[in-house]
Amino acid sequence: MKLSDFSYNLPKTSIPKYPVSPRDKSKLMVLDREKQTIDIKSFTNLVDYFEEGDCVVVNETKVFQARLFGKKEKTQAIIEVFLLRELNARECIWDVIVDPARKVRIGNKIYFTDDLWCEIIDNTTSRGRTVRFNQSTDVFKAVEKIGVTPLPPYIKREAEPSDKENYQTVFAKTDGSVAAPTAGLHFSNRMIEKLKKKGVDFVPVVLHIGLGTFRPVEVEDLTKHKMDSEFFEITKDSADRINNTINTGKKVFVVGTSTTRALESSVTADRLVRPNSGWTDKFIFPEYDFKIVDKLVTNFHVPESTLLMLVAAFGGTEFVMKAYRKALKEDFNFLSFGDAMLIL
Repeated sequence: MKLSDFSYNLPKTSIPKYPVSPRDKSKLMVLDREKQTIDIKSFTNLVDYFEEGDCVVVNETKVFQARLFGKKEKTQAIIEVFLLRELNARECIWDVIVDPARKVRIGNKIYFTDDLWCEIIDNTTSRGRTVRFNQSTDVFKAVEKIGVTPLPPYIKREAEPSDKENYQTVFAKTDGSVAAPTAGLHFSNRMIEKLKKKGVDFVPVVLHIGLGTFRPVEVEDLTKHKMDSEFFEITKDSADRINNTINTGKKVFVVGTSTTRALESSVTADRLVRPNSGWTDKFIFPEYDFKIVDKLVTNFHVPESTLLMLVAAFGGTEFVMKAYRKALKEDFNFLSFGDAMLIL
């Protein structure tokens, strides 16, 4: 497959700046791979596609307030520090991006509050730095109070207080992502209750989404693209519940590309899920042989993105691109605050 196979024109008018309310009122496009049909529904109709005994796997990662603004020691220059990932919890060492980078050198200290500051200890890229926070502070707790929601770069507005809730799924529990697992944004508590009453099991996993999710693919030959590594965790309990679904002949519904990558990064020889914790740089693109995922809930993604490539690998490239063209004609909303797709 080539990068250009996943190109399409996405108008700015198809990228909403705010989510629908209530969140389960978004549109749902249903792709049936066997029948090659495309239907337009409401997201609340998702319930109709489940049977008793099925499971739905969700990413319970939590978006933290990753954008910080502080003052450089001595000069008092305003510096933005974008937290990417925690490298060492005990030493409070983080991977970050700084702006303006030309003003930030090894040894500099940046103060955010009287109680929270960091020191630059290494350079990683032109804008990347490794920092050490003062150890008297729980960084995640501190940034919840003073940080700003890291909205995606294609949402052309400043973050607002409401984004702290709007850009967070109802499944969010474990701090670590700088981007929301957006397929999960459509679920409401009332929909979850309906599915549970139907006998559907909700199974959590974790994959902390990094800034690499927005990084463009820069090679035409997809076999040469390298994904950023992201931390994931699948507990024994979650693996057992997914495997029980598989072994009883029921279906595994997966919410989102991040959840899919976590599951497909931890597969046994007999096509079951094994408990696992670590880093994955798994790149899924056509023609990938999916071992765990039976049905996929996802959003409409950026042209030429690795997210679109994963969806195309699952649904079939021609079929998925046909659905994207139909979605544009039918005024579907795209990307994080957009509408949803179910591939059967």
